[in-house]
Amino acid sequence: MSTQKVAITLEEKTLTKLDRLVKSRVFPNRSKAIQEAVEEKLNRMDRRRLARECAKLDPTEEKGLAEAGLLLALRKRSKISSKA
Repeated sequence: MSTQKVAITLEEKTLTKLDRLVKSRVFPNRSKAIQEAVEEKLNRMDRRRLARECAKLDPTEEKGLAEAGLLLALRKRSKISSKA
């Protein structure tokens, strides 16, 4: 994966905590710690967006669509089996 350098500004308190984690070998360096933190935050945001979209779904309607899809799949499988 290609990487690029960026410059960021952190509060001194945050940087002190970050340096403690690096010193205690939780992370090999500041860059790796920040990279993992950003990736984790982005992943969490994606999961929340998915959860919000799922909450909009009507469970009864989704169940009906799933059952219709299953029924269609079974019919196709039955036609294939009867031809063989």
